[in-house]
Amino acid sequence: MPSSGTHDVFNQTPPFGDANLIAGDKPLLDALRSSGLDPEAEGLIAFGAAWGSAERLDLGRLANENPPKLRTHDARGYRIDAVEFHPAYHALMRASMADGLHCSTWDEPGSGHEHVARAARIHAVAGVECGHVCPVTMTHASAAALAAAPNRLGEWLPRIRSRNYDSRFIPFWEKNAVTLGMGMTEKQGGTDVRANSTRAVPAAGDEYALTGHKWFMSAPMCDAFLVLAQAPGGLTCFLVPRFRPDGSLNGLRLQRLKDKLGNRSNASSEVEFADAFGWRIGEEGAGVRTIIPMVQLTRLDCAVASAGLVRMGLTLALHHAHHRSVFQKKLIDQPAMRAVLADLALESEAMTALALRTARSFDLAPQDPQEAAFARLITPAAKFGICKAAPRLLYEAMESLGGNGYVEESPLPRLYREAPVNAIWEGSGNVIALDLLRAESREPELAASVLDRLMADAGALPGASDAARDVVLALQSPDAEARARFIAERLFTLAAAAALARSAPAPITESYALTRLTQPARITGANDLAEAVNPLLERAFATM
Repeated sequence: MPSSGTHDVFNQTPPFGDANLIAGDKPLLDALRSSGLDPEAEGLIAFGAAWGSAERLDLGRLANENPPKLRTHDARGYRIDAVEFHPAYHALMRASMADGLHCSTWDEPGSGHEHVARAARIHAVAGVECGHVCPVTMTHASAAALAAAPNRLGEWLPRIRSRNYDSRFIPFWEKNAVTLGMGMTEKQGGTDVRANSTRAVPAAGDEYALTGHKWFMSAPMCDAFLVLAQAPGGLTCFLVPRFRPDGSLNGLRLQRLKDKLGNRSNASSEVEFADAFGWRIGEEGAGVRTIIPMVQLTRLDCAVASAGLVRMGLTLALHHAHHRSVFQKKLIDQPAMRAVLADLALESEAMTALALRTARSFDLAPQDPQEAAFARLITPAAKFGICKAAPRLLYEAMESLGGNGYVEESPLPRLYREAPVNAIWEGSGNVIALDLLRAESREPELAASVLDRLMADAGALPGASDAARDVVLALQSPDAEARARFIAERLFTLAAAAALARSAPAPITESYALTRLTQPARITGANDLAEAVNPLLERAFATM
């Protein structure tokens, strides 16, 4: 019992660290095994130990306490448009890229479980430090858009596949490893990218000169960016490198870095294009169609990362509850606290199960049209439900620690500030919900196929058939657009229950169905979880 000189210090929770973020996550392990993947053979157990180390966790703190800085000019007055990062950020990027988070699904030959294995890694990493996951996510997803220009894909993919991290600000052809970003939104349009005014003037072949701006361009120190601009044939996708082919700096003039609520380790910029050099990707006028495969992958990462944030919040709350005593009993033994933590664990387990089930559909989609339909429809539904719930759940985790959870020495304020970004990035709530409606209207058989698959897994659960009926009736109603969020929320909850049915014990799955499918969920800790409380808490803190 240490002494401060004026009083004895006791009943304080020790710092969290040196824990295995995967071996100690029974719901994650079961979700992996239900997908046919052996976590040990895949190297995930060693990965979880590395990312749960006290040193790695501290890198997350340092990267956020020391945000990036913009340097528009050098000492001689020349534009350099460079962003400087703290060494902790570079260390995290180096570790993530060494583990292949930016490229593993593009490896050849594949194992058949690339997406689900990568999702497990993103899930663990997000709780440690989510800001650097942004360029990792965009680099991974960029190859899907580059596929529309096979010559560019052939040039860039070997560098994308590299497990190195090269932060030098030099032309991409002088590097064997690259990162890629994206710039789509503009001041006047935001989500409505068809309102973009950036112009692209043809030069020669697939080369264009771009003039205009982007209101958000994340990770501006990437080696190139996928950008939407108006070409003579309409909105078109371009690959805009930081350096021109002659080796000179390209015309990307960084105006400022965004002062964001969270995600502070990651630089998000405003940029002007001054006759910036770019290669056309895909056909003129096909910009949205070209970029959509990239957006689909980034949406998956949003869902997975938000599930990871919630999981870390739950872990910290459980860690505190196992060490802190109140009224002569550990918090973990207090009935009211057990009710709150079990409810959090139930939400976290459902999120994890659905995130990995959705990732698995990406693995199966090339050979299974029904899984391809699942990926198309459930990815936005998972993003909608998981990402929107994350801030609420992380607040509850913070409250579980009381005042200690509210001060900046705790990781929870950073997790809480981080939580909203995934719900906003790549389509905020209404955009995602309306995207589900458009998908169903374009492909009426899509929803039927997906609901059939969900009911095959969840059909016997209380409320499952009612949820499926609600989705169908709302889709067919004359006011479907006004009910878009209802449809997205109902589909998400049904999909989460179906995912739990594949990987969780029956009492947990049934408890989720009874408290989420048969009726709207009550405030955290007020839902009657009955006999599911003990297994939920045991699984959530198995070997931490």
